[in-house]
Order: sequence, then structure tokens, then C-alpha cells
Amino acid sequence: MKKKVVVGAALMMMPLVSFAGGYLTNTNQHAAFLRSLSRGAAIDIDGALSNPAGLSFLPTDGFRVGVSIQSAFQTRDIDASFSTYNGFDPVNKVPTVSDVPYKKYYKGKAAAPVIPSVFAAYKKGDWTISGFFAITGGGGKASFDDGLPMFESAAMAGIFKESVAKYIKTGGQSPIVTPDMYTINSAMDGKQYIYSLQLGLSYKITDWLSAFAGGRMNYFSGNYDGYLDAKLKKDFGGTDLMNLALDCDQTGWGLTPVLGVDVKYGKFNFGAKYEFKTNLNIENNTKKLDYPDSAEDLVGPYKHGVNTPNDIPSMLSVAASYQFLPMLKASVEYHFFDDKKAGMAGGKQKELERGTNEYLFGIEWDVIKRLTISGGAQITDYGLSDNFQSDVSFSCDSYSLGFGAKVMLSEKMALNVGYMWTNYHDYTKKSENYCGTNLPGVNVYSRTNKVFGLSLDYAF
Repeated sequence: MKKKVVVGAALMMMPLVSFAGGYLTNTNQHAAFLRSLSRGAAIDIDGALSNPAGLSFLPTDGFRVGVSIQSAFQTRDIDASFSTYNGFDPVNKVPTVSDVPYKKYYKGKAAAPVIPSVFAAYKKGDWTISGFFAITGGGGKASFDDGLPMFESAAMAGIFKESVAKYIKTGGQSPIVTPDMYTINSAMDGKQYIYSLQLGLSYKITDWLSAFAGGRMNYFSGNYDGYLDAKLKKDFGGTDLMNLALDCDQTGWGLTPVLGVDVKYGKFNFGAKYEFKTNLNIENNTKKLDYPDSAEDLVGPYKHGVNTPNDIPSMLSVAASYQFLPMLKASVEYHFFDDKKAGMAGGKQKELERGTNEYLFGIEWDVIKRLTISGGAQITDYGLSDNFQSDVSFSCDSYSLGFGAKVMLSEKMALNVGYMWTNYHDYTKKSENYCGTNLPGVNVYSRTNKVFGLSLDYAF
């Protein structure tokens, strides 16, 4: 019923429960990833995130830095169809159900116009210290101007049941309220970001083997602001039926240990990285929470001071690249996100069938000395189930395509430009107890995602 409140929870969970690419469907915030998609075996400044052990094989000693900006735009839509009560049988004393389901298309828009990141590395002999600062997760800023079906349907059912109780209590003097008698207005704005700062050290053990150890500090920051108002139409008196409102800030800290290795053998390079699970609890700073007594169970998790688990799952990355020709290189990569073992609100991770598998492919071609063009593909396969999917937190299997170029502006300066587009497979969820209303319903979840990135790298 409190649409806004729950939507806020959704935004909070969406980036974390599906961290295989998270909100952006990308696992590296450098533009070089967008243009090739497979960077787990690359030896370049963006390796501070994707292949930190490989930085030990940088060709020269010295300091390197990379600055990147990405812009992401996404939609999260729900095509809903659910049954509603439309009257009351006084003889049998049971509610009646409409023959025609209530249908509505709910649109959600999310945007992160500026996603900055900084990568740095200093190599001295066999040792390399590296780090980065980036927004590695979160949902950016999202708006749901039409609300969400799970709350709208719950509000409809709640309003009807309350009116039936009054109808019986007053002996038929109080009217039974059906959906044609009132309007529901709801909206919410939400934003969430995970700011990450990583620092680590890599060492070239032999001419062909290097290792990395480091840690990443993650800070979660979110805000959710919204409302739901249900009011009788003027013809029926125009009185308020339900009013809800939420204004909640959420913050939390978590540490991610990171290990990596790199094996360089002839024209082959192999990179591997393991990020341990991050224990992350989100604490509420609730400035406003208005709701009726009937919504107590729904809004309880958003009360001031409540802590909610939102762990970042462990992640394994394994990649290999091969230099076919002096000007042609290709790479393949595999990611596994152990979402099922990462704590989520209400233990929701238990509903997943398994963790997330991700497959990445990339190719780079040096057209001329100062110009490289590239492209790549990514397949993301979640372990989804109907019980896991909800209006406030849903994922869709997808494939992504990326392309772009690297231009050497000078011997020490490189410009990377990349674009990535993601195609999602719609997910259909059927329920005989739609959102707890004891009525049937169907939701079709769909998403879109487009990301553009620009990076400037410099070797001192």
C-alpha cells in the first residue's frame, strides 16, 4: 500500500542482488571496458579494477593515471494485469471479482548522467601499487511517476476490505468502495550509490607470474522520497481513503578483500581475480514516515534506525587473451557472482536458484599506430525464480554489445571512447495470490540500458 516506501526498498536492493553488472550491467567503470567488454586479462591502467595483478607486467616503470566518466540511462517497466474486487454478495457474504482484470503499464526511469572514476598505478621494478576510486554499484537516480503494481493492488484490496467491514458493521449504511469510485496517485524518487576506494599491491614473482592483494572500502548512500494518496472521486464525496509518505536516507560501510594472479606466457595472458563477500548493512535515517495502522508490517523495515543486510556478493573473474597478430588481439572471460550466499533483506537470496554466470568476449584491432578499434559481447545469466522477482527488485537475463576506440593523442596520453547497449529478456511472473490479495495476476518485467563512456589515460 505504501508505494513509495516499498519502491525505495526496491531501488536499494536492485543493484546489489544482481551485482553481475549491477545497475549498469558493466563490471568495470573505465571506458575501455565499454568498447571491448572483456578486460580481465588486459595489462593497462584499467587493470587496477579488472586485472590488478597484471599491472606488474606494465612495460615501463613510473606513475600512470586514468580518469573516466560514464553516462547511463535505463528503464525498468512492468506490464501488469491483476484481478480486483468489484462488489459484495450480501446473500453469501463474499466479495465478487471483476470479470475484466485491471491493466496498467508502470514505467520506471533511472539515470546516472555522470559516473566518475579515477585509476592510478605506480610501478617500480617488480612491485606495483595500484588503486581506484569509482561508483561501483547502486541504482543512480530513479523515478517512478506511476507507482508500482504491488502497492497499487494492495491498496485496492485494502480499501475494499476496509469498506466491506464498515458496510457490515453499519448494516449497509456505509458504501462498499470499488476501484471505479476512487483515484490513486503515487510517485517516488530514489537514488543510491556505492562509492568504492581500492588500494593494493602486486608483485612479479617470476618473468611469467605475478600476484596481487588488496582491499576495497565501500560506502553506500541512498535516499528515497515518495507518497501514495487514495481519494474518493468527487461524485462519491471526495474524502481521503489512504495517505502515505516516506523520506528516508540510508547509509552503510563494507570492506572487500581482493586477491589476483596473472600469468604471461608468450602470446597468451591469463588473469584471475577473486573478490570476497562484503558484509554490508544499511541503516535508516528516516525523516518522514506517515502510514495507516494497516500498513505497519509493510513499512516496518523503513523505520528510523533499522538495519537491513545488503551484502555485495563474492565474485570470481577468470580471463585469457591471445595476440593473434601484432595488430590483432582477442580475449574471453568468465564471471561468477555468488548472489545466493549474499545476505539480502528478508533473506531473499534464498529464493535464487543459483548464483550469476557471466560470459564476456572482446577483440581489439590496431588499425594504425595511434588508433585501436574494438568490440565485444557479454551474456549475463541469473539464477532467477518467481519467488525472487518482485516489483521493487527484479532482474532479467541479458546480452550486451559494446564498441569503441582508443586514440593515442601522444606517446603518453590515450583517449578511450566506448558505448554499450544491453538487451534484456522479458520475465513473466504469474501468481494466483497477486501481491497477497488472494487474486490472480500477471507481471511482465522488462528493462533497457545504454551506457556511454569517455576516459583519458596518462603515463608520466
